[in-house]
Amino acid sequence: MKEDLWMNCNIKAVTLYDRPASYFKETPLDLRHRLYMKLAQDYEPFRARAEPVDPSAERSAFTERGGRDGRVLESRGRPALLISSTSWTEDEDFSVLLKALEDYERFIDEGAKLPALVCVITGKGPLKDYYNGLIQKLHFKHIQICTPWLEAEDYPLLLGSADLGVCLHKSSSGLDLPMKVVDMFGCCLPVCAIYFECLHELVKHNENGLIFRDSSELAEQLKMLFLEFPTLEGKLHSFRQNLRASQELRWDESWDQTVLPLLGHKE
Repeated sequence: MKEDLWMNCNIKAVTLYDRPASYFKETPLDLRHRLYMKLAQDYEPFRARAEPVDPSAERSAFTERGGRDGRVLESRGRPALLISSTSWTEDEDFSVLLKALEDYERFIDEGAKLPALVCVITGKGPLKDYYNGLIQKLHFKHIQICTPWLEAEDYPLLLGSADLGVCLHKSSSGLDLPMKVVDMFGCCLPVCAIYFECLHELVKHNENGLIFRDSSELAEQLKMLFLEFPTLEGKLHSFRQNLRASQELRWDESWDQTVLPLLGHKE
């Protein structure tokens, strides 16, 4: 955008990138469990597949809290949690994700050692009913999809609890970057994002996520990232480690460093 303003409008600009607010961060396991149990009241994919052996224990699809010591652990064989967010407009073609999920299901049927998936697509918008109609026609054995509208305080908690984010935002101008990815990175959540011209300024391919161009490429990326899940080896883990190590500036700090000097602020 800085280059575009100079070339087309002869305007010299300083870039202030969007940064995540401080409440976008990784969610501790205990808070994750509480969130999962809350969502399980309304959304079946978050509910435990079986009752805990200890009747005093508490179990979600992903976690279990012991009845005696209250300790929270991730469930063995838990599904992977994939999240995307959208305003359900024509700017984002969610048929790309749905087709990739069909391929992912086929990979499992063919014997690939991949986890079951819970795919959560959050947001409201005009095309939500249309895509929900497409989702209802899918008959997956290993994938569950839900499209909740989350309370404002629950959205960053869910991002901080997920295993992978997916972004289908395409910039019509080729000059803007998706804020949803900024928030995901604030939560140290690796991302697969669909390609457009300036995306490389945010998503560093093979460093903090992956860039894809179509559904088949996304499907192959999901297969590669989730192979042998939840091992602490492989790309998915290294992307998260890179995001933890980078810990870029938050919004307030970025404003103070970039904008205040331009306003003649003395501090």
